[in-house]
This record gives sequence, structure tokens and C-alpha cells, in this order.
Amino acid sequence: MKPSIPQGTRDFDALQVAKRQYIFSTIQKQFALFGFQALETPAFENMETLMGKYGDEGDKLLFKILNNGLDREEKKENARQDFEKILAGKNTKGITERALKYDLTIPLARYVAMHYGQLTYPFKRYQIQPVWRADRPQRGRYREFYQCDADVVGSTSLINEIELLQVYTNVFEALGISVKICINNRKILQALAQFCQNDLALTAMTVAIDKLDKIGEEKVLDEIRKIGFSEEQVKNVEDYLKANLLEDNNDKIQQLKKLFGDIDIAKEGIEELQYVLNNQPKASLDLTLARGLNYYTGTIVEVKPQGIQMGSIGGGGRYDNLTELFGVSNMPGVGISFGVDRIYDVMEELNLFPEQINTQTDVLFINFGLEYQTHCLQTMNHLRQHQISCELYADPVKMDKQMKYANKKGFRFVIMLGENEIKNQTITIKNFKSGEQKSISMAEAITWITNSNV
Repeated sequence: MKPSIPQGTRDFDALQVAKRQYIFSTIQKQFALFGFQALETPAFENMETLMGKYGDEGDKLLFKILNNGLDREEKKENARQDFEKILAGKNTKGITERALKYDLTIPLARYVAMHYGQLTYPFKRYQIQPVWRADRPQRGRYREFYQCDADVVGSTSLINEIELLQVYTNVFEALGISVKICINNRKILQALAQFCQNDLALTAMTVAIDKLDKIGEEKVLDEIRKIGFSEEQVKNVEDYLKANLLEDNNDKIQQLKKLFGDIDIAKEGIEELQYVLNNQPKASLDLTLARGLNYYTGTIVEVKPQGIQMGSIGGGGRYDNLTELFGVSNMPGVGISFGVDRIYDVMEELNLFPEQINTQTDVLFINFGLEYQTHCLQTMNHLRQHQISCELYADPVKMDKQMKYANKKGFRFVIMLGENEIKNQTITIKNFKSGEQKSISMAEAITWITNSNV
């Protein structure tokens, strides 16, 4: 059988890993500069922790983990019934009690609920870990991917939103990616639902609006009709979407005030939007931004790369009621997430990675035989103490084969330590790129190699 990997997953070679680490370190540096501290949570959570937190569509994308022991005879009949429930989109502890985590926000809320008495608030954490979604794989969308999150828990201040938007700005400027940072406010969408006299359909409406970029306005309106909106209510949604065609943020705000500025929740949302936009003028108000997850309550944000066809590479928002799901009230929060895998794809396609990112080992030592290996090993240890990476070719084969290996692996230098070099306390070193070769002392060799790194 030909080996393969699951759909929606990828292997990464050494160069790809180095490029990903460059992205991780750039993001992590900004997290630390803004006062966030690291947290890690398990790869999987109890099912009750995750189910019902992402809306019906999100629940369908959970990777569920089968319980152990289902092949035992006494459980076979129950297992058959339980599998039928699973196939119907329901859940049953007879089959699965755990699932791989869908994102990093719900596990954070669970962590805060478990430790809320021991934490110092505002609690500022960042987290860089993989998540899993049983989504249909396509360009820029994977079943296993990394998220890099930063969240502030225990504060309602809009300063947090402004700071998090600045983190986005700093990171993408450092990575060289031109982006559009889009914001909206869930209170505006709540006001739209009230204006349409259909509060109960808020989640379904936001899920539909959230698909606008993918399916277009007509299909979005069709989905809203299917929810149960009347034609008059559909027209209200259409007017709202048309307001987004205005280019200026202030013009959009004024249009919101005209549409439903008398609704209290709309006033709150508009006021919050104005404050954030005044302090983050690079952000763009996008009234079609909905983020169809149940837990958002205020500001919502998405980051879209410019000059390339790709989905969002970052997103987040405020979730002031999230920990109530775990029995802890009055614990507001706000956070953002970076989609590292999409960021990687964008940087690869636009050729944005710095040239100095490489996985080359500095020096290959030629293996002349057993009698010289001890001396080579001692010399390599000395080089490594000076942060110079090196390797001894494993077998004393023909020089030509060892040189071909050095060329293929991209070594920058080749060092030869034979009888004459040991006798004269020198080494013969060759710069593989320039072809220059000379016999020098170890101290001179270290200077030569180190300076070539600058």
C-alpha cells in the first residue's frame, strides 16, 4: 500500500519548519511586548466543554474521539444505537466523550473557569497550538492547523480592543504582508435583528451574512428567507448590506444611525465602533463582517491579505459572556487569533520570507578514516561552542561522494583534517559558495565562518 497522510494535513520539511518558526517568533515577540504570557491546554477536551459553543455548523466540524472498549460484546447493541445518533448529528457518551479542540478560545474560557480564583485580572494570555476541524479541505483551509491567540480576560475596557488591533498591525508590518483590518460590532447585528423584529434568528442571520464573500448577496438573502424572514425584513437586511458599499467609515456610521440609531443596543455598538476607529484609523468598518460564532458580544475583527486570493488570516472579538457557559459570571473577555497556516501560504506565494531563512548546516567535516575521527569530533565540539553548526560525514567513503553530499545539503564550508593538518595544527577549509580554499588555524577558521554569517 502506498503511504499517505489524511486529507487536510501536511508534512513540513526543514525549510518549511524554519519559515513557520519565523512566523511564530514574530507573533510571539509582539505578544510579549504587549504584556501577554504563555498558556497551553490539552489537544482534546471533554465533549461538553466544546459542544454548543460554536453554533450548529461549528458543532458538525468537531473531530470526535471514540471511547475505548466499544468492541466489548455487552456494548455492541448500545454502540449500534449510539452510532445512529452520531450519524444524525447528535452526540452520545456511549460513543464519544471527548473531541479535539476546535479553537483556543473555548479552552481558555474553561481554563479561566477552573482557575478563576487563582488568576490575576486582567488575565492576559497568549497561546500557540494546533487545532482541528472536520472541514472540507481546500486552498487555505486545513483540518489540522495552528492558531496563535492573544486574549484579555476580566476587563470591559475598549483599550484592549485598540491594543489587540495594534498587535495585528505590528505583526503584519513585521512580516511584510499588506492587510485590511476589518471590524464590526455584534451589537449592530443584534440591532439589525431587532429592527427586523426577529431577535430569535440572530445566530442564523449572522451565519448567513458571514457567507457573503463566498456565496454573494442574493444567496445570502435567500438563506435569510429560509430562516423565516418576511420580504420586508429581507429588504431591511438588504438596506443594511448596501450601507457597506460606502467607502468612508464615518459615512457608514451615519448610515447606521439613520437605519436603526434609535435602538439602544445599536447606540451602544455605534459608540464602541466610533471609539475604536478613532484610536485605530487604519481599521476599516465592514458591516458585512458577522463572525457566525455564538459567543461574540461586541467588537469583532477579521484580517484579510491584500493582493492575493485568500480567506482571512486573522480574526477575533469580544465575548463578555463566555465563561458563564462554565458557571463563572461577570468575566468579560476579548481576543484575536492568527491563522499561521494561511499566513505561511500568503508569504510563500508573495515571496515575502527573508532570504536569510535557511536550514543549512555551516560545516561538513570530510571523513578520512577511523584514525582521524576523534580529532574531528574534538574540533567540531570546539566549533559548536562558538555557535557554528557542523557535521562529520558518517563513513570514510570517496572524497567525491562526500563533496556531492555537501553540495546537495547546502553546506557553506567543508573542512579537511588529515595527517598534514593534524601535524601542522591547521585545518584546510573550503568556502563552497566561492570555491576559495586555504589552510589556516582554528581561530582564523572560526573568524572566517562567523564573519560569513554577518
